[in-house]
Amino acid sequence: MAIIEMKVPVVGESVTEVTIATWNKKDGDTVAMDEVLCELESDKATFELPAEAAGVLRILAKEGDTLAIGAPICSISTDGDAGSAPAAEAPKAEAAPAAEATPQAAPAGEAKSEETKTIEVKIPVMGESVTEATIADWNKKEGDVVKMDEILCELESDKATFELPAEAAGTLHIIAQPGTTLEIGAVIATITVGAGASASASAPAPAATPAATSSAPVADKASGVTPVAAAILADKGINPKDIQGSGEGGKIMKADALKASTAPAPAKAEAPKAATPAAKPAATEERGVRRQRMTSLRKTIARRLVAVKNETAMLTTFNEVDMQPIMDLRSKYKDRFKEKHGVGLGFMSFFAKAVTVALKEFEAVNASIDGDEIVYHDYVDISVAVSTPRGLVVPVLRNVGDLTFAGIEKGIVDLAVKARDNKLTIEDMNGGTFTITNGGVFGSMMSTPIINAPQVAILGMHNIIERPVVVNKEIVIRPMMYIALSYDHRIIDGKESVSFLVRVKQLLEEPTRLLLDV
Repeated sequence: MAIIEMKVPVVGESVTEVTIATWNKKDGDTVAMDEVLCELESDKATFELPAEAAGVLRILAKEGDTLAIGAPICSISTDGDAGSAPAAEAPKAEAAPAAEATPQAAPAGEAKSEETKTIEVKIPVMGESVTEATIADWNKKEGDVVKMDEILCELESDKATFELPAEAAGTLHIIAQPGTTLEIGAVIATITVGAGASASASAPAPAATPAATSSAPVADKASGVTPVAAAILADKGINPKDIQGSGEGGKIMKADALKASTAPAPAKAEAPKAATPAAKPAATEERGVRRQRMTSLRKTIARRLVAVKNETAMLTTFNEVDMQPIMDLRSKYKDRFKEKHGVGLGFMSFFAKAVTVALKEFEAVNASIDGDEIVYHDYVDISVAVSTPRGLVVPVLRNVGDLTFAGIEKGIVDLAVKARDNKLTIEDMNGGTFTITNGGVFGSMMSTPIINAPQVAILGMHNIIERPVVVNKEIVIRPMMYIALSYDHRIIDGKESVSFLVRVKQLLEEPTRLLLDV
């Protein structure tokens, strides 16, 4: 008889222990390969534990137990006779368990089908410097039959959101739940392919019937709220009946219990009954407070920005640009430009062109740091900061030196639309040697942009304001823009940074230089 010991799996970075929320199977039950045995809760998410083999289940830890990662949780006897014994003896016991034996026997038979193949679904490589990703949402449910290339879930990295397609057609078994952060290459699901796939998809349905029947007489709370969620609600004095659960069948999960703290209405409603003055509770209710968990993308952005501030010698130098020449040029040709190229003539193409020329003259500004080495780039790939509802993303416009003004404008529009619609690909986010961010569209007059690591410099654009300036010893009103260059002082000296920004200013104030390459 072969016995497989199942242990608490690694469920994400920094997670050291989990709590057994609910057992879906009983001790001595016959289970099929990849059948969900129980639900585990960590401080980040709730996920399911699938069987590693077909056989007879022996439970080692009960519901509510908190176990460390790697601790034994159950074992499975994989001997063929042992697997069939409980199914044969079940009808002899009593009438009620006899009904349970029927659905359980089917998965055991299906699991023995040699034609069934299991494919692991892993987090793919998502781009340069991306080491982990978070499951934003599953588009499919546990046990669903999926098609080849059908979108299974959305993954979030610190750069963008990506869709994960199915590698094969079959039955989906989810391992990692939404909100779980895992390293690149981690297994998040499996797909059962072959003759047993369609049958195994229907297996959880009959198995759910005895589970519901057996749990119903025990207590509504046992099936409607997980132990961890129940403890949290008890500490807050909130009745589980007042909470709407997001789990299967309306079950209240840990996340639901945490969110319940945002609306402690019952506690406030009882206060006026005990105390005569109602003015104080009314004033308290007017001063509402909402708590919302940071998205994985927002947390990763925060972590990376703080790391850049702490790990680089970041400095910012400023200058101002007279935008009148560019505005005159745009006014003169913008209609014909759009008619011919099908895209508007904006300021970004002028800035991208000016930056490209300046980067070729000051190579250190277009470089990056890799350990103790400086990496110089013979090309210019400009990262363009784009604000989206999910957070800031920085897609890359490649080989800008080879693009025309129309090519730059079309590329920027394409990236902005993709970012807005969550359609950015891994290729769109990879690389980048320099970044341009435009805070002026939001009304920013001056700012110090933060470097987009591993790059060593970033240019900040701001709003255009008409101000009095001196031109040829006369005071005139001109549309002026402040520009800022944040740079890593470890490899870029002050002379280089100031000279780079002055060169950009010259090219923008005399745009014909861009055409004549002077």
